[in-house]
Amino acid sequence: MSTPIDLPRWADVILVPALSVAAAFAVAGLVVAGIGEDPFMATRLLIAGSLGSVEGVGFTLYYTTNFIFTGLAVALAYHAGLFNIGGEGQATVAGIGAALVCLYADFLPGVLLIPAGILGAAAFGALWGFVPGYLQARRGSHIVITTIMFNFLAATLIVYLVVNVIGERGVTETRAFARHAVIPYVHEALRALGIAAPTSPLNFTFLLALAAAAGVWALVYRSRLGYAIRTVGANPSAAVYAGISPARMIMVAMTLSGALAGGLAVNELMGVQHRLLLEFTSGYGFVGIAVALMGRAHPAGVIFAALLFGVLYQGGAELAFDMPAITRDMVVVIGGVIVLFAGALEGLFRRLAARLVALGTGFVAAWRVRTAEEG
Repeated sequence: MSTPIDLPRWADVILVPALSVAAAFAVAGLVVAGIGEDPFMATRLLIAGSLGSVEGVGFTLYYTTNFIFTGLAVALAYHAGLFNIGGEGQATVAGIGAALVCLYADFLPGVLLIPAGILGAAAFGALWGFVPGYLQARRGSHIVITTIMFNFLAATLIVYLVVNVIGERGVTETRAFARHAVIPYVHEALRALGIAAPTSPLNFTFLLALAAAAGVWALVYRSRLGYAIRTVGANPSAAVYAGISPARMIMVAMTLSGALAGGLAVNELMGVQHRLLLEFTSGYGFVGIAVALMGRAHPAGVIFAALLFGVLYQGGAELAFDMPAITRDMVVVIGGVIVLFAGALEGLFRRLAARLVALGTGFVAAWRVRTAEEG
């Protein structure tokens, strides 16, 4: 067994992911060059399509919102020693909860209906996260297996409800939500203030995602509950010795994780689609796993990793349009390479980071000695 590599916190959170991303883009550049395209031009188009215009930024932040919620869901469970890959199913069921509130409680004014829809999504997502947590804590079922199964169960449940119960006849979606159940778009708010802004799907759920990240940080690092969750994740035996119930913390962590995944449903259904439709999650729940890995399960890291994947999603769409030889699937491959480097090959980049930190420390020490001698 290799000796664990100790790194400063900043190097673990910033330097290692940066090296992983740089290596992934280098490999992607070789692939692009291999098909006869200019990798530097492709990179320029990728960045310009995602960050080079107000419209592009709007789309990028819209994707980022989804990835923040799903990344936080995975990260919180990870602190409890759990690998929650059920974000897709939890977001799906959360969408059912949000839709039920928006469709059948639309007699409420918007100031109540929108918060109620958000709470409905969080509650249904929390329930879908609690059950696998309970099964592991009380019945010994492995969280990975149960969350995989619950993804398929959620997909089946939403099909049944939309087709047979709450959907419009002849289509696989519900009727549109009431206007006052819709979370406002950012461009509409800017136009109301007299600021010209291009249309984009970015809505004020983005602010909710940032607030959720701040809340997760406060919970994990500044609360007794967060300390108990991290203790269980680090050493369940020590947690028991300290009077902490691992079973209880597992259920609490998975419940909160499912509630966070529900933010994806809020952004997609109440912010953009304005109705419940099949497959609205579009795989964002699975991308959240990569986001949490890239962000080292830290809320700040999750935000930056989510932004990176937002850039890839939006910039990749523009790149596929401007360079038809580079298909959308190739952009997915780039994301896959990032996941590979950030996960399976993390040890390689930790060693490289350790060497860079050592070189930097040695250089600084030598510079200080020389400065002292000259002084």
